[in-house]
Amino acid sequence: MAKAPVLTPRAVDFPRWYQDLIAKAELADNGPVRGTMVIRPYGYGLWERMQAEMDARIKETGTQNAYFPLLIPQSYLAREADHVEGFAPELAVVTHGGGKELEEPAVVRPTSEMIVNEYFAKWVQSYRDLPLLINQWANVVRWELRPRLFLRTTEFLWQEGHTAHATYEDARDFAARIHRRVYEDFMVNVLAMDVVPGRKTVKERFAGAVNTLTLEGMMGDGKALQMATSHELGQNFAKAFNTSYLSKDGTQELVWQTSWGSTTRMIGALVMMHGDDSGLRVPPRLAQIQAVVLAIKGDEAVLAKVHEVGDRLRAAGIRVHVDDRTDTPFGRRAVDWELKGVPVRVEIGPRDLADGTAMLARRIPGGKEPVALDALAGLLPAILEEDQALLLRQARERRESRTADVSTLGEAVEVATAGGWARIPWADLGPEGENALAEHAATVRCLVAADGSVPEAEDAPGNVAVVARAY
Repeated sequence: MAKAPVLTPRAVDFPRWYQDLIAKAELADNGPVRGTMVIRPYGYGLWERMQAEMDARIKETGTQNAYFPLLIPQSYLAREADHVEGFAPELAVVTHGGGKELEEPAVVRPTSEMIVNEYFAKWVQSYRDLPLLINQWANVVRWELRPRLFLRTTEFLWQEGHTAHATYEDARDFAARIHRRVYEDFMVNVLAMDVVPGRKTVKERFAGAVNTLTLEGMMGDGKALQMATSHELGQNFAKAFNTSYLSKDGTQELVWQTSWGSTTRMIGALVMMHGDDSGLRVPPRLAQIQAVVLAIKGDEAVLAKVHEVGDRLRAAGIRVHVDDRTDTPFGRRAVDWELKGVPVRVEIGPRDLADGTAMLARRIPGGKEPVALDALAGLLPAILEEDQALLLRQARERRESRTADVSTLGEAVEVATAGGWARIPWADLGPEGENALAEHAATVRCLVAADGSVPEAEDAPGNVAVVARAY
């Protein structure tokens, strides 16, 4: 009898494969309240590496980290009509505390534009206080009706940036800078994710924004996933909260603002873009463990050697874990590390020791080969970079092969329904066609210019709509 696969094959049931992998790679569990999740240490380690990489890029823009309260007075939300309308169905509201009814209900933070502006209005007095650039790493709650671990959960982790500027141009340029130099740079160069940068349509914009920039990725089943967004808020929130400053000319002016965010959804994207039927494939630049050194048997000489090799690899700048749990069968351990997507396994047993070699298993391209023990530290850095580049190339080739240029709504629907992306001139689709897509569970993921750049306006000549089904 054939041995049952560790994971449901992707081609058989992609959603089940995803759930299997999340559980068996020990990334997360469902929480006790519907829609919540417990992020397990291996999954949280991925998030910590994402945090570190993005935090460094965010700080390079001059932005500083801060923290704002989880509970927000309900009255704050009513100050910006589009914003409250956009979030009303997802709100969690606290009405009792300390054993009695609260004088004013408090909303559990769905996003922080409202409370941030309350304090920006206090902190900004003069043009000398601008630009004000703030980011926070926090959790948010949005009541989710159809939860899925990492992709859509009632509570999730994220970073949210909030900035205030003296001019529209400064705010616009800063939103674009975050979009490209923080998010796109991180996703392409660390996550090895092929993403399409674009502009959201009015229908798909963030509630209260005048423009939303997005990065869209194609998952393994052809569906799209919104990876991160950067919003121009104009003066909408400044008007609602009277966030103003005294200009150099001595006039009182409203600030121009941005907000931008990325979430633990990126872990789900990592699974769906790079995973295969054997589990995760973690990009080497992201991996908290780039190489695991495994002792095949509990021989004293073998155990000594795996620790020695581990030390050498660490000295070469590689993030290493030594697996000397020889009371657990080697095959089981090898499968577990493959599920977790560690880029490289270095397997050492008595025979390898006698030959002065180790068996090198590469998770990303697959395959094994013997390598001289003394050569490992010199070889692995280049191998890890090769595999990083391979992941990005594979993701890009998948998107390009499954994207079609079309000219009619019907053709766009046909491509999206078949698990691909359609590119259609926005002038041919328009808002009416966009509304019609909803009948087929498809959306305009973003608008791009004819040359693939981000359009300066929704109605710019030559804009192309990217149409797909999405998570």
